[in-house]
Amino acid sequence: MTDTSRTDLLAEAFEAHRERLSAVAYRVLGSHADAEDVVQEAWMRLARQDATIIENLAGWLTTVVGRISLDVLRSRRTRPEASYGDGLSELVITVDDSAEPEETVALADSVGLALLVVLDSLGPSERLAFVLHDLFGVPFAEIGQILGRSADATKMIASRARRKVRATERPAIVGREQRQVIKAFRAAAADGDFEALLRVLDPDVRLTVDTPGGVVVTLGATAVATGAKLLSGAVARHRAVLVNGLPGYVSWREDGTPLSIISFTVAGGRIAAIAIVADPAGLASMHLPDPA
Repeated sequence: MTDTSRTDLLAEAFEAHRERLSAVAYRVLGSHADAEDVVQEAWMRLARQDATIIENLAGWLTTVVGRISLDVLRSRRTRPEASYGDGLSELVITVDDSAEPEETVALADSVGLALLVVLDSLGPSERLAFVLHDLFGVPFAEIGQILGRSADATKMIASRARRKVRATERPAIVGREQRQVIKAFRAAAADGDFEALLRVLDPDVRLTVDTPGGVVVTLGATAVATGAKLLSGAVARHRAVLVNGLPGYVSWREDGTPLSIISFTVAGGRIAAIAIVADPAGLASMHLPDPA
């Protein structure tokens, strides 16, 4: 068999797994662009590999995609100013007019997107372990090889991630606790009350802001609390909404132009993640409700 024939057969075998690999990478990274890059890198590594020694191609490829994705996640943590891809363009905005926390808002179409927001509150190892095991059924022993941990340690990491996800796994119901936490945050931000902000923010909270210059990420309660006062600036009116199933607000300037969309992930009685869209071009492309 010629080298060309071997390459063609290898490419054909890889294409049979591409869809699943793309799904894994997207769930881990939350960005179609990053997922495509990861899958392409996996192909390049396979092309350089002696495929005859790979006993389980599906498992090998999943491991490679997992390792590359983990590197991307860890790079994001060390470079919080890095862009998080195209996830912010997929927002589903629904008016939240529920007067009582027991009332349910039907948002079946946005639950998958809401999960990506929840996953953003997890650490790299937690996110990878949860996605690979709970969403794709990869054994803990194989995930442990990617993380450099034992199967038991990996199982504990996945369990910790699962608890965090379950704390916000019903994004279609905005409960009393969520409303109270968000209300406390807004009041503290408006007053510039640093200590009150720290009480409602998770120590590892992540603030993601989509600006005209790109996506900027701030990590940690102290850093987020320091800049929280800016979240209240120039807001003339706001309206409660659900953003991909998560509670939040759309804010407008005095002249009626949209100022921002902000959503909150609340877990364990604290805010674990805040996502803000403040890019005028992005706001203009979205279907937003009218000011209340």
